[in-house]
Amino acid sequence: MLVTGLGGFTGRYLRPALEAGGYEVHGLFAPGVDSTARPPGPNDHVADLLDLTTVKAVVHRVKPSHVVHLAAISFVAHDDAAAIYATNIVGTRNLLDALSSTGAPDCVVLASSAGIYGNAVAELITEDAPPCPANDYGVSKLAMEHLASLWADRLPVTIVRPFNYTGVGQSENFLVPKIVKAYKAHAPALELGNIAVERDFSDVRDVAAAYVQLLQIPGAGVVNICSGTTHTLQSVLEAAQSITGHRPEIQINPALVRSSEVRRLRGSNARLRALLPGWSPRPFRETLSWMLTAKSAQRR
Repeated sequence: MLVTGLGGFTGRYLRPALEAGGYEVHGLFAPGVDSTARPPGPNDHVADLLDLTTVKAVVHRVKPSHVVHLAAISFVAHDDAAAIYATNIVGTRNLLDALSSTGAPDCVVLASSAGIYGNAVAELITEDAPPCPANDYGVSKLAMEHLASLWADRLPVTIVRPFNYTGVGQSENFLVPKIVKAYKAHAPALELGNIAVERDFSDVRDVAAAYVQLLQIPGAGVVNICSGTTHTLQSVLEAAQSITGHRPEIQINPALVRSSEVRRLRGSNARLRALLPGWSPRPFRETLSWMLTAKSAQRR
């Protein structure tokens, strides 16, 4: 079992979920990325996904029966577009090339993103919704999906499109952890952008559980990973206040409002539930409460 990007936020929860499922987990780490949550072990491999020779060497060494490809630049506001496209497209191509040259694994799960939908007009976004990415990140993930189709006859690929998800340990570059930090610290003020946007938030533990179960369904196609429920950022703030009793001054900073901001994202998880009858997302308030009451954690 090989997981790229295992040193990241999602990998922190995916590794124990996979191990609980009986997998021997090998992680692919980018050069310079240390695992602060767990010391590097014999199954941890270092390779730059942009270096095809090194990636092939790792894949040939591990010969994975299953693969989850998490490695990506996932911060939408990342200011290096070239790095976004290189990592998310070329890096994926190198991995697929290496896997096909070794012998097809039983299942390859590629993490795409609901960002490919952009400002979708549908009230409930299914996997069949026309893609309309609104930023470089979304465009790079859509291109990655098209790229993966070139290996469809050689690799059993499942493409997952997670909507927004969060949990303890996520970087404060992301919005919910930023909000959580302010409420936990009883900060007097919190500076935000557009708080009217609506998002379909999931719990990272539920996302990891879905990935593990989808590994048993080779070539499942494209699958949304989402709760099916949206929350405005205003409602998230109100929930945080209810849980903590703290009420900071909310300051709207126009500089934090992105011109390419996706206004509303609500996904349909009907296909996921059909594939995984036992899977069910927990309420977002439960996730928020977990984050607000957890002790400080290493952020990935």
